This record gives sequence, structure tokens and C-alpha cells, in this order.
Amino acid sequence: MRGPSAWVVAVFAVALGAAVGGSSAALDATLRPWRLGDFGPGVLAAPTGDAPKADVPESTHAFGTIGSGAEGEHEFVIGNTGSAPLTLTKGATSCSCTVSDFEAADGVAENAKKIVAPGSNTKVRLKWRGKGSGGPFRQQATVFTNDPRRPEIAFVIEGTVVPTWKAVPESIVLSQISAGAAVQATARIFTFGKDPPEIGKLSTTDPQTSQFFSLSSAPLAAQEIAAETGATGGFLLSVDVKPGLPIGPLRQTITMELRIPEELVVDLPIEGGVAGDLALAGNAWDSSQQALLLGTVSGKIGSRVQVFLTAKGPHRAAVKPVVREVVPSSLVVEVGDGKPVGSGGVIRIPLSITIPPGSPPANHRCSHQAPAGRVVLDTGHPDSPTLTIPVCIAIGP
Repeated sequence: MRGPSAWVVAVFAVALGAAVGGSSAALDATLRPWRLGDFGPGVLAAPTGDAPKADVPESTHAFGTIGSGAEGEHEFVIGNTGSAPLTLTKGATSCSCTVSDFEAADGVAENAKKIVAPGSNTKVRLKWRGKGSGGPFRQQATVFTNDPRRPEIAFVIEGTVVPTWKAVPESIVLSQISAGAAVQATARIFTFGKDPPEIGKLSTTDPQTSQFFSLSSAPLAAQEIAAETGATGGFLLSVDVKPGLPIGPLRQTITMELRIPEELVVDLPIEGGVAGDLALAGNAWDSSQQALLLGTVSGKIGSRVQVFLTAKGPHRAAVKPVVREVVPSSLVVEVGDGKPVGSGGVIRIPLSITIPPGSPPANHRCSHQAPAGRVVLDTGHPDSPTLTIPVCIAIGP
């Protein structure tokens, strides 16, 4: 008995594949809504009755070049060519971009909705600051609408950041400085504008430790500026750190206002750690991150960990920790009695941290989006009166 010929098999395979592929595509199209640009599903269907219609002549703008630290802005226009009021609401923006003057014309409070009458239009102004040492940039802001055809509009700014300043070193690192000692650090700031820099306000951004920092500047020598390729000016930034910084990780940012002649606002980070007679130990304490790592905890079940605060030096007997603040607020911190270790040169004080059953959800994973929680203790130590313990934790259902 002869089997089917090769061409019959081939024709049958092609037909079967087309049928299966067509069915899969139809099923996929049915189950998964589609989007075309900013337009939502059903865009081809005309709305019934009165409806707003967002009209945007331009949603992407090529800005060109912007100096690092300089501020740029651009206005986009949103019109309403529909027959009902158009409601606009601010959405998400990229990290360096803000939507300003959104409600200025109506005097409405920040983050409120804006109403555009039929036949009218409004402006959305985007502001951003050039960051980094140079290269392409892209900033984006989203505006939500009640237009069923266009529920959201993404406005995009593209361009190139050109270097206008440079710090040597790029950050100030203060590794394990003593809480009771004064420290000085310096950085050379070079500028690449038409004129030598005019230095305005020098400040720090974290108010919790700002009182421990004193900032000053002095012009760099001409030979130092000439040694930096392309630099047209520069100054020496001096940072004086006063005694008394809280023990633990140190994070601060210096903000400098410059004119070269363009006006710039530039940041220089300070990183490091503060050590002293007080230290933490225990399985949950990560000395490399200088944080208490509690991980993800079920709020329904709860959890409990124990760490130890050790005190040494001539003031060790004065250390009597008292809890001042906890974040998240559901944390329960209990301070035990201190006991001497060995010959008595060190006192060890137990700290019990409990997440009680029934705790509400919280997210403090020690990331940019979810900053660390904290336990703040008044220690009684004259040189380190406050101890802040960063807590990395996520409390789930």
C-alpha cells in the first residue's frame, strides 16, 4: 500500500499551520488589549454623545544642548477640540523633570486637576536640570486626560548635556571618622564657562546633620586651572566637619550655586561613616551596609530579632539608651540591661526589635524608591548623644 505523496503532505501542513496560526492570533487579540502610541483600545470607534478631545500639536521636543547643572524648560500646548470639558491630571515624571505652571492660570492648588473648556487650550511647562558629565538625555512627563481616545499623553524632551563643571574628587569620602573629632576635607571645582565662576550660596541638603558642616571656598591658582584641560576657572571647596555627628553611615550632599555666566546649581556628595565608643553587633546587623537587615516579614505572623549595642571608653557606664523614634511605627524596641564583658572594658546592651502580629504593610527596603526605616536612640554618651540605626525591612500581608 502506497503512502501519500510528498506534495500532498506539504500542502496539508501549510493549511494546518495557517489555520492554527490564525486561531492563535485571533485569541491573542481578543485577550490582550492593544495600544497605538498614546491612544487606547477602541480609538477607531467614535465616542457617543458629548466628549472631550485632546489635541497636542507637539509631544516631543528636541532641546539641543544644556550645560551640566543648568536648568531648561519648554512649553507644550494641549487643546480641546471636543464638545465636553477636558480634564487634565499630572502623572509621573522622570527623576530630573518637573511639570510647573500646570494650574497657574486658574490659581488652583498644586496637583489639582485642570479643566480645559471645548475650543480652548492650555500650556504644560516642563522644567529639568542637566545632570552628569555629558552625553544624551531624555526627560519625560505624563499627563492623564478624560479623553476616551487618549487617556494619557507622554511629553518628551531630548537633547545633550555638555560639561560645565567638574569636581576632583567626584565625591568627598569620610571613612570611619570619629564622632568626637573635627575633620576637614577639600575638593577642587573646575568650571568650563565663558567667565570665571561667581560663587553664590554653599549649603548642605540633609537638615538632620547640616549643623555639623561648615563650607567655604577660595580661588584656585592659575597654574592649577591651566593644568585641567579646557577649564576656564576654578575654586577650592573646603568642608569642615564639627564633632558630634551621629554614629553610623554618613550621607550628605553639598549644593553649590554658580554663575559662569550661566546660572548653575551643582551637587557634590559626601559619603562615609562615623565611628566612636558605640558599636552594634548581631546576626541581623550588616557592618558593610551599616544597617539592620530584617528582610521581608509577614505582618500577620510578625518577627523578632536581637542585636547588641556595645559601649567602650571612659563614658561607657553613662550609656543608658532610650528609644526616641522608630520607623515604621509598628516596630517595638526594648532595651535590656547592660552587662560588662570580660574584664569590664566593654558593656554589652541587648536590643530586641519586634514586628508584632497584625502590623500594617510597610516598605523600607533601603532603596531610592523605599528609603530605610530607623531606630533612633538617645544614648547618654556625652560625645555621641544620638545613635540612628538604619532598618531595612518590608512588612507584607
